[in-house]
Amino acid sequence: MILEHAILPVMPGREADFEAALAEAIPIISSMPGFVDLRVSRSVETPNEYLLLVHWERIEAHTVGFRGSVEYERWRELLHHFYEPFPVVEHFTEVLAVDA
Repeated sequence: MILEHAILPVMPGREADFEAALAEAIPIISSMPGFVDLRVSRSVETPNEYLLLVHWERIEAHTVGFRGSVEYERWRELLHHFYEPFPVVEHFTEVLAVDA
Protein backbone atom coordinates (compact mmCIF):
# COMPACT_ATOMS: atom_id res chain seq x y z
CA MET A 1 0.00 0.00 0.00
CA ILE A 2 1.14 3.55 -0.77
CA LEU A 3 0.49 6.66 1.32
CA GLU A 4 0.20 9.92 -0.60
CA HIS A 5 1.13 12.95 1.54
CA ALA A 6 0.64 16.63 0.74
CA ILE A 7 0.53 19.83 2.76
CA LEU A 8 -2.11 21.99 1.09
CA PRO A 9 -1.32 25.71 1.60
CA VAL A 10 -4.68 27.39 1.06
CA MET A 11 -4.69 31.14 0.48
CA PRO A 12 -5.57 32.83 3.79
CA GLY A 13 -9.23 33.78 4.01
CA ARG A 14 -10.27 31.07 1.51
CA GLU A 15 -10.46 28.18 3.98
CA ALA A 16 -14.28 27.91 4.09
CA ASP A 17 -14.51 27.96 0.28
CA PHE A 18 -11.74 25.37 0.06
CA GLU A 19 -13.48 23.07 2.53
CA ALA A 20 -16.74 23.33 0.56
CA ALA A 21 -14.92 22.54 -2.71
CA LEU A 22 -13.08 19.68 -1.01
CA ALA A 23 -16.39 18.16 0.10
CA GLU A 24 -17.49 18.24 -3.55
CA ALA A 25 -14.17 16.76 -4.73
CA ILE A 26 -13.97 13.84 -2.29
CA PRO A 27 -16.44 11.61 -4.21
CA ILE A 28 -14.24 12.04 -7.31
CA ILE A 29 -11.09 10.64 -5.75
CA SER A 30 -12.86 8.02 -3.66
CA SER A 31 -14.45 6.51 -6.78
CA MET A 32 -11.08 5.87 -8.45
CA PRO A 33 -9.74 2.32 -8.89
CA GLY A 34 -7.04 1.62 -6.32
CA PHE A 35 -8.27 4.23 -3.83
CA VAL A 36 -8.25 2.90 -0.25
CA ASP A 37 -8.97 5.82 2.11
CA LEU A 38 -8.41 9.51 2.66
CA ARG A 39 -7.90 11.87 5.59
CA VAL A 40 -7.73 15.67 5.53
CA SER A 41 -6.68 17.54 8.67
CA ARG A 42 -6.37 21.27 9.31
CA SER A 43 -3.32 22.69 11.06
CA VAL A 44 -3.89 24.14 14.50
CA GLU A 45 -0.81 26.37 14.30
CA THR A 46 -1.27 27.42 10.66
CA PRO A 47 -5.04 27.32 10.01
CA ASN A 48 -4.72 27.87 6.27
CA GLU A 49 -2.67 24.65 5.87
CA TYR A 50 -4.24 21.23 5.45
CA LEU A 51 -2.67 17.78 5.55
CA LEU A 52 -3.92 15.41 2.86
CA LEU A 53 -3.25 11.69 3.37
CA VAL A 54 -4.51 9.20 0.80
CA HIS A 55 -3.87 5.46 0.79
CA TRP A 56 -3.66 3.83 -2.63
CA GLU A 57 -3.30 0.13 -3.44
CA ARG A 58 -0.36 0.95 -5.74
CA ILE A 59 1.47 4.14 -6.65
CA GLU A 60 0.25 3.85 -10.26
CA ALA A 61 -3.36 4.05 -9.06
CA HIS A 62 -2.55 7.65 -8.13
CA THR A 63 0.13 8.74 -10.59
CA VAL A 64 -1.29 7.10 -13.71
CA GLY A 65 -4.88 6.13 -12.93
CA PHE A 66 -6.17 9.16 -11.04
CA ARG A 67 -3.93 11.87 -12.50
CA GLY A 68 -4.48 10.54 -16.01
CA SER A 69 -8.25 10.37 -15.69
CA VAL A 70 -10.97 12.67 -16.97
CA GLU A 71 -12.18 12.91 -13.37
CA TYR A 72 -8.86 14.45 -12.33
CA GLU A 73 -9.63 17.47 -14.51
CA ARG A 74 -12.70 18.17 -12.38
CA TRP A 75 -10.61 17.66 -9.18
CA ARG A 76 -8.12 20.24 -10.48
CA GLU A 77 -10.88 22.65 -11.43
CA LEU A 78 -12.38 22.42 -7.95
CA LEU A 79 -9.22 22.66 -5.85
CA HIS A 80 -6.02 23.81 -7.52
CA HIS A 81 -6.85 27.53 -7.57
CA PHE A 82 -6.86 27.63 -3.74
CA TYR A 83 -3.14 26.80 -3.33
CA GLU A 84 -0.30 29.27 -2.86
CA PRO A 85 2.28 27.90 -3.39
CA PHE A 86 1.29 24.70 -5.17
CA PRO A 87 1.66 21.67 -2.87
CA VAL A 88 4.43 19.10 -3.10
CA VAL A 89 3.03 15.56 -3.23
CA GLU A 90 5.10 12.62 -2.01
CA HIS A 91 4.45 8.89 -1.76
CA PHE A 92 5.47 6.67 1.15
CA THR A 93 5.61 2.99 1.98
CA GLU A 94 5.08 1.90 5.56
CA VAL A 95 8.11 0.95 7.60
CA LEU A 96 6.56 0.66 11.07
CA ALA A 97 3.10 0.96 12.58
CA VAL A 98 1.88 0.88 16.18
CA ASP A 99 -1.81 0.83 17.06
CA ALA A 100 -3.25 1.64 20.47
